[in-house]
Amino acid sequence: MDLDAQLARLKRGALSLVSEQELAAKLSSGKTLRVKLGVDPTSADLHLGHSLALAKLRQFQELGHQAVLIIGDFTAMVGDPSGRDATRPSLGAAEVAQNARTYQEQAFKILDRAKTETRFNSEWLKPFMGARLLETLKRVTVQQLLAREDFKARLKENSPLTMLETFYPLLQGYDSVAVRADVELGGNDQLTNLLMGRKLQQEEGQEPQVALTVPLLVGLDGVKKMSKSYGNAIAFNEPPREMFGKLMKVSDELMLSYYELLTDEDLSAVKALHPMLAKKGLAERVTARFHGQEAAEQARRYFEDTFSKKELPSDVRCVELPPGLALSEIVLRCGGVKSRNEARRLIQQGGVRVDGRKAARDEPVKRPEAFVLQMGRHQFVRVRLR
Repeated sequence: MDLDAQLARLKRGALSLVSEQELAAKLSSGKTLRVKLGVDPTSADLHLGHSLALAKLRQFQELGHQAVLIIGDFTAMVGDPSGRDATRPSLGAAEVAQNARTYQEQAFKILDRAKTETRFNSEWLKPFMGARLLETLKRVTVQQLLAREDFKARLKENSPLTMLETFYPLLQGYDSVAVRADVELGGNDQLTNLLMGRKLQQEEGQEPQVALTVPLLVGLDGVKKMSKSYGNAIAFNEPPREMFGKLMKVSDELMLSYYELLTDEDLSAVKALHPMLAKKGLAERVTARFHGQEAAEQARRYFEDTFSKKELPSDVRCVELPPGLALSEIVLRCGGVKSRNEARRLIQQGGVRVDGRKAARDEPVKRPEAFVLQMGRHQFVRVRLR
């Protein structure tokens, strides 16, 4: 692939690039670049929003470069303040370690494990905090740290801003020094931290890294960034049918953005398709990335049979239960939810149907000995009362 084609591929979906000239020079040098992505394992579940930077890192791998995945086991206990209007709750070492294991399992659904160097930043940050921090603080001004928009907003609103949070950009920046990064990737809310890495590398006599950021993926609500806390996310570990079904909820307006950010498809060809056909294609491609092509095709057939043709899936489970149980208990025992309270909320929201009729109340089912229970949009169970 020639230089222009490489740049075009790497710039697709990117929001900030500091700078394109430097990246072109590094790509032209013939050197195997060390491309860094740092992640703090603050939660166990990754969602499609996380996949943007991981996919960009995979592109560098496919161009022959070395991916350096940094697990921020040290910085996760500090808490990244980027884009936040309040201090992030601190995590314990055991929770961070468990999240780190889960993160790696999910990240390698996208990355080539054999071409990834995985590092934990406690390796160098623990010594750094003892031996190098004071010297580094002499070279970084308060003005530089407080120039961040999120810091300025919190100070203006008199929201607490801890000294430890102000150190976070230094710690992330020092990661780049420690692994001698040529390129660093991150979400656009990370740009200030990536630029700090450039500064610290220059201070250490290293060639400064290129900073490349990707957008924050908009969630299923079409308004806020994708986040589990907003209830608008699609997790890596969603079952294939759930993942496909959620992607089919993406609005026509948002669909093209998802194609651009989550796939390598030709956007002009996508625009020529009927919106429903294009959306099914998007759902199948993304589901195949995490579950394989066969599972994605099965999820598509399930969706089309269940929602397009209004047919009951052929592989629906059968569950035998005693009569007289409240509907919420039946939903719980059939695996639709994790608790009775969650089942009651699903019933109240109109998300439970008995033989196709929406359940209005949490009461025993007054039906014949067998009926079809629908829980949410994608779960069906044949229930036999005995």
